[in-house]
Amino acid sequence: MNTQAIHRVTHEIKRRRLQVLRVMDITPRMRRITLGGPQLAGFISLGSDDHIKLLFPQNAAEQAALESPTFTIKGDGPQPAMRDYTPRRYDLSIGELDIDFVLHGDGPASTWAEQAQVGQYLYIGGPRGSMIVPDIFDSYLLIGDETALPAIGRRLEELPAGRKVLAVVEIADAAEQQVLESAADVEIIWVVRGQQDLLDVVRNLTLPDGTLYSFVATETKLSRQVRRVLLETHKVNEEYLKAVGYWRAEGSDED
Repeated sequence: MNTQAIHRVTHEIKRRRLQVLRVMDITPRMRRITLGGPQLAGFISLGSDDHIKLLFPQNAAEQAALESPTFTIKGDGPQPAMRDYTPRRYDLSIGELDIDFVLHGDGPASTWAEQAQVGQYLYIGGPRGSMIVPDIFDSYLLIGDETALPAIGRRLEELPAGRKVLAVVEIADAAEQQVLESAADVEIIWVVRGQQDLLDVVRNLTLPDGTLYSFVATETKLSRQVRRVLLETHKVNEEYLKAVGYWRAEGSDED
């Protein structure tokens, strides 16, 4: 395997029962929940945009199934609601895992996060694998909305000095801006939803010089539109472009 090229590695999938250690609001609509416990031992996440399954039982039958030693994701029997989230930070030396939740008012994950308290438990699974983007690029273009901020923030923290980064982040309002740390040379453009159009902003970007890696993560249809603009207007290298849908708008006809 060429470790100096973008590549994927797989991990053993393990279900873990973790305890809430801290609850902190980063912005009015973004809550960071720190999890820990003995079962975090051996957890691994090598990619900044990895995702893990968070498991949210909705009734007694699902809770009992989840606690059974024979439970498997997508197996027979009751299945809890599952949602994909990015590990924002983890530190096995102190036994902590941070997950950032957008508090949007509905759905099992947001509902759980809004009531989460220290001492409660949450089951997680994964990650199944990691996409490794080695430090072979001169510059980075990171585009997303609130749901992509954990991946964008983690990428920024992992980049070394000497790299240029342009990040374009769509948010609900100015109060949702976060302080994102990085040793790299970073410019962040905050796009307020309803006041600016993300596609128009992307069309008018001046991209950083050098070999560029591009990452896009937002609503599924919008991610595809941004991808098209990057390829057709900015002529980015498709080999070094990852565009994914992190959620789907209600009524969307996207597959």
